[in-house]
Amino acid sequence: MVSVDALTVEFGGTTLFKDISFVINPKDRIALMGKNGAGKSTLLKILAGVRNATRGSVSAPKDCTICYLPQHLMTEDGNTVWDEALKAFAHINAMEEEINSINEQLTTRTDYESDEYMALIEKVSMMSEKFYAIDRTHFEEDVEKALLGLGFERTDFQRQTAEFSGGWRMRIELAKLLLQKPDVLLLDEPTNHLDIESIGWLEQFLMDSQMAVVVISHDRRFIDNITTRTIEVTLGRIYDYKATYSHYLELRKERRAQQQKQYDDQQKLIAEAKEFIERFKGTYSKTFQVQSKVKWLEKFELVEVDEEDTSALRLKFPPSPRSGNYPVICDGVGKSYDGKTVFSGCSFTIERGEKVAFVGRNGEGKSTLVKCIMQEIEHDGTLTIGHNVQIGYFAQNSASLLDENKTIYETIDDIAVGDMRLKIRDLLGAFMFGGEESQKKVKVLSGGERVRLCMIKLLLEPVNLLILDEPTNHLDLKTKDILKQALRDFDGTLICVSHDRDFLSGLTTKTYEFGGGRVKEHLCGVDEFLEQKKMDTLAELERK
Repeated sequence: MVSVDALTVEFGGTTLFKDISFVINPKDRIALMGKNGAGKSTLLKILAGVRNATRGSVSAPKDCTICYLPQHLMTEDGNTVWDEALKAFAHINAMEEEINSINEQLTTRTDYESDEYMALIEKVSMMSEKFYAIDRTHFEEDVEKALLGLGFERTDFQRQTAEFSGGWRMRIELAKLLLQKPDVLLLDEPTNHLDIESIGWLEQFLMDSQMAVVVISHDRRFIDNITTRTIEVTLGRIYDYKATYSHYLELRKERRAQQQKQYDDQQKLIAEAKEFIERFKGTYSKTFQVQSKVKWLEKFELVEVDEEDTSALRLKFPPSPRSGNYPVICDGVGKSYDGKTVFSGCSFTIERGEKVAFVGRNGEGKSTLVKCIMQEIEHDGTLTIGHNVQIGYFAQNSASLLDENKTIYETIDDIAVGDMRLKIRDLLGAFMFGGEESQKKVKVLSGGERVRLCMIKLLLEPVNLLILDEPTNHLDLKTKDILKQALRDFDGTLICVSHDRDFLSGLTTKTYEFGGGRVKEHLCGVDEFLEQKKMDTLAELERK
């Protein structure tokens, strides 16, 4: 259906990938995997037609519809949520108008025998067949199902899109794409702005649909649930497996072990041949055998062993200055918007060195309470920040607030002070931005690379209270593990907002559950918290 042939992408003297080829078949569900910066998002943009390759081609049938959801999106204001979602059917209205226009031409033209007239008849016949096959009686029902499935309430339908955050606007765009029912759907990190209940709905929708899907995601469970094929982009090449991501990892390990054995056996044969040549090259009776060995070596095709991605983020937070015993004290804290209570009566104390998780459905107040702690918004009740508390804060939109026209080096150089200025290059190298990488503009960075850049900013000054709001969005699985270990080793206090159970497991020792306008304290980590509730996943919590 969509054919990628010998695709090469080069920029700034660097080859992102070279001569890659593959085919997207009808109903394929493909996970596009690879480390941050490997070129996954770039490849998706080329498939969507919003970016050109240096060489090679992407081809698809004329009537093949391809829809694309990028990581970052600018949406226009001026519509209600409902009217914006209805734009999904604009192409159908346009098709109807074009059919009417062609039929008008056919009634007024008199060149009945011309090639142009016959071409118009063929075109209108094909379009009409497609148009009248569309069931237009359930448009409103489909819109309602999509919006509700992605977390909107019916009361949201007539609200202006301008009233919603970027994450909720992204949900509107996702709804529009799903409603169009394209032949190929390209999704770049679709779960980053969804709560787990909405992720479950999206999983089921994609599995029930007839469209081909190519998805980039760092949510292992989501990827394993919806995909049946894995294409990994790594070190300029691709590896294509008809397997789920977890199964692919096993197959790749086996494949590399086989390659290594073949390579070792081959090297042994080569060494023996070279030894024979060296030993008998002056012996007349062995001349023919020596020449045969030389020719054999010249024509010999070496077995290649897949290069392993050995690059790794080296992340270690600096020692924390000592804070007071109680960095955060909430006493009857509450917050309301336009008469609607988000939460109220929130009272708890976080002690120095504790690592706590904020969990619950989107919209229940997790990020709102974080903003109260950061003194970004007013609130009811009393919220006390302890003595000598120095906060490092990573917000959900931190990556999007970076100046896109600055280089990586300039971004850090602008805020580094004192002795840290002497360590900028070492710090950038530790975060895989060493050498020429440091001169990249922020605007060309992937989502994961932007998150890494924000993490560097957190390290520029020692802090003793880290507040991280969904820090794992855009991070690949390996980098998530590295960040988790660094946070476990961090000797300060941690507040982590996350819906990623795997990330929170073994990291936090206290859990705050947000729901129903209340904040409930549980004196245990997320695993024990779910056991007490007789649940296996945070998804079940969010459905309550």
